[in-house]
Amino acid sequence: MSDFKVHYLGVGSATPSLRHLPSCQVIEFRGKLYMVDCGEGAQLSMRKMKLKFSRLEHIFISHLHGDHFFGLPGLLSTLALHGKGGRVTVHIPEQGVKWLTETMDMFCRERPYELVVNAIPPEGGTVLKEKALTVEAMPLQHRVACTGFIFKEAEKLRHLRGDMVKWLQIPIAKLKEIKEGADYTTPDGKIYKNEMLTIPAEPSASYAYCSDTIYMPQLHERLKDVDTIYHEATYIDADKCKAKARFHSTAAEAAIVAAKAGARRLVIGHYSKSYPDTKQHLAEAEAKKLGHESMVIIAADEGLTIDL
Repeated sequence: MSDFKVHYLGVGSATPSLRHLPSCQVIEFRGKLYMVDCGEGAQLSMRKMKLKFSRLEHIFISHLHGDHFFGLPGLLSTLALHGKGGRVTVHIPEQGVKWLTETMDMFCRERPYELVVNAIPPEGGTVLKEKALTVEAMPLQHRVACTGFIFKEAEKLRHLRGDMVKWLQIPIAKLKEIKEGADYTTPDGKIYKNEMLTIPAEPSASYAYCSDTIYMPQLHERLKDVDTIYHEATYIDADKCKAKARFHSTAAEAAIVAAKAGARRLVIGHYSKSYPDTKQHLAEAEAKKLGHESMVIIAADEGLTIDL
């Protein structure tokens, strides 16, 4: 099984509290780290969770509200102080490109790593494509331009049947293409279908990050086939009017989106500081599974790690 995890560093909303830090998550995939949003305290939380700065290669900023990016200049400066090499790419809404470039040139001009600032298209689309991982951006509805992200593991190769490989004496040079789905033709011209030579691979994992957004009735269509969904749940139903006015969602609305999408797991976060705990959030989310009772709902907290 591949290494694919998400670490929750900050799950609070706009104002830091004694319970929660502003938004920040780190996706760990095959030895690399991909940060999603960078609220204040992000770099200290990385230390606490023993996430190495040297492994951080990409940072995705969902929107330009302070609780989602005020920790970014400090983190980038710390990476320079630690002598991080290679490249760090920051994917940020286009309105933030000039700000970030000028800020780093003023406070941290000398950097041992290459800083690349990539503007996220307002309409979304693929923002990162690697051999085994793709990251797609999708527009959300907030008070400013806001983007969610979907992390998709590439389709895995099928598993060879050792007995068939041995019986047919298949050359080593042919094994890779068979794992990729090819049939095999013997020297005497007999064709063996791929289904006879392999067994299906494990399903690929996927993770969606739905940052600050008002409830979007059609969002589930964009999230079909996503295994684990994180969706902001700033408010409970009693404060639904606040959620609508401030372009946020309730825990129940988050559950509706995930249930309609058919997700295996929903993670909620971005809680308002006005609540002493998440019991009501969880109860209201559980009540909106819409018959999708197998869906697991988790209230994120700082320090939580989920193996995807």
